[in-house]
Parts: sequence; C-alpha cells; structure tokens
Amino acid sequence: MKWRELPPLAALRAFAAFVETGSVVAAGAALSVSHAAVSQQLRALENHLGVSLLDRSGRALKLTADGEILAHGCAEGFEQIARAIALVSGAEASRPLHVSPTPSFAAAWLMPRLPEFRAAHPGLSIVLDPTPELVKLAPGGVDVSIRYGDGDWPGLQAELLLETAMVVVAAPALIEGVDTSDPANLSALPWLEEVGTTESTRWLDARGVGRAMRGSLTQVPGNLLLDGARDGQGVAVTVRHFVEADIQSNRLCVLHEDAAAGVGYHLVTRPGVQRPPLKAFVSWIRKAARSE
Repeated sequence: MKWRELPPLAALRAFAAFVETGSVVAAGAALSVSHAAVSQQLRALENHLGVSLLDRSGRALKLTADGEILAHGCAEGFEQIARAIALVSGAEASRPLHVSPTPSFAAAWLMPRLPEFRAAHPGLSIVLDPTPELVKLAPGGVDVSIRYGDGDWPGLQAELLLETAMVVVAAPALIEGVDTSDPANLSALPWLEEVGTTESTRWLDARGVGRAMRGSLTQVPGNLLLDGARDGQGVAVTVRHFVEADIQSNRLCVLHEDAAAGVGYHLVTRPGVQRPPLKAFVSWIRKAARSE
C-alpha cells in the first residue's frame, strides 16, 4: 500500500492512543484533545477502511479481530518511526553500544579482538553483556546479539559470522582406557557445562543416556569452561572453532562432532535503521570474522 492510500495520520494516532490507554478518555488526555475528538477520529478511521475496529456492544469498547490486526501494525509502524526520528535527531548518538554475546563467545573470541575495535573507535562507549539467553532486542536496549544456532530467529535479522561444528571434547588423561564411541561410557565421567545452558544434557538425552547412568555435572561460567576441560576436570560440549588449537596440540580430544551447514555464531539485529555505533560494530565484526 502506498502512503497516499493510508488513512489520515491523526486517525491512526488516535487509534494507537486508544489501544495503549484502553479508553477514549485516557487517549484524549494523552493526545491533549477531548474524548469526543478521539471518538470522531476512530469512527473516521473505520469509515475510511470500511471495517469495524471496535466492538461497541458492551459497556466498554473492545477491539474486534480486525482491530487487533491494525493495533499490531500500528505498534510496529510507530515504533519504527520513533526509532528513525531518534536516529535522525541524534537522541541516541551518545548512548553506549549494547552488545549481548554468549559468555563463551565473549571469552574465547570477542574479548581478545575488542581492543582492535576500540582503537578504531576510541570515542565509542560499549556495554558488553554476556548471557546464554536470547535477549530481546528493543529500541533503547540491546543493539546486537551474537548467538549460536541455525539463524532461525523469527522477526530478527541473522547473519552467519562463524560456521563451526559443535564438539564433545575432553583431556586425553580423563578418557584414558574409556571406549569413547559409546555415549553411555562417557556419561559416567565428570562433565562440565556453562551456567545457564543445557548443551551436555541435551547431547546425552539425544543419545538415550538415562539420568541415572550419568556422573557428576559441574556448571561454571563460560570463560572457565574450556580451562576446566583442558585441566581434565570434565567432558565439555563446545564449538570446534574455540578449541581447534587445543585439538591440534593434543591438549583436547574430539570425542564426537555434530556438523551442519549454516550452523554457527550469528550476528543478530533488529530489522530497520541502524544507529551509527551499531553500523560501525557490524562492519568491524564482519571483517574480523572473514579474516578467520
């Protein structure tokens, strides 16, 4: 639909205000107009579209099914407009760049390379907030997330940075004399798992290893997981990219490997306009990943 075919903006604002506040009186107060003016705009919007947006059969106005659809569209549309205005007006220019990687990615890949980005952008402040959760990306909050998976996160843009397999690894001394081809044998060994994740649990579940057959499980922060595995403290599930040097030097042995095309660490952002600090970070991390 072209912009010329859209209803008057005043009518859409009145509708959005009604949805947000829940009444025409409150909507009028929010818009600094009378409730009668809001009611008039709502009826004008219905006439323009030729559909009923409000159910007036009860004491309180309620949205119809068509009203719910338009309410969702208005929320997204006005949010995009607000973001664009903030970008154009420079309101977000001084806000620190908020990056949310997984703890393992932050410790093993991002932190060693971050000085390069800071040197190129010395005036840019950064908030690095590692978490295993897929955080919500919202205006004024987290700008970019870095997550492991296949890139299928509905409503978000995901770009593959590092394609890497998931591997089960252990120090040679820990598995000496153990038939590592049998997951049941591995389950009896001590395991290490990053706090907030269930990679090892899911791996054993997928191979039919019952919980009663399993050894001890120690959960540690992501930056300590690989150190513990190298020291022989337990079997760990991680990505191959982070332990490739350990594998080549025989500090760690690959016990199992799950490879799949397109699976790895993705750069995850919201659709739409990116503010300058985010653009700079995205450009830098793309080049850094390609140099791998």
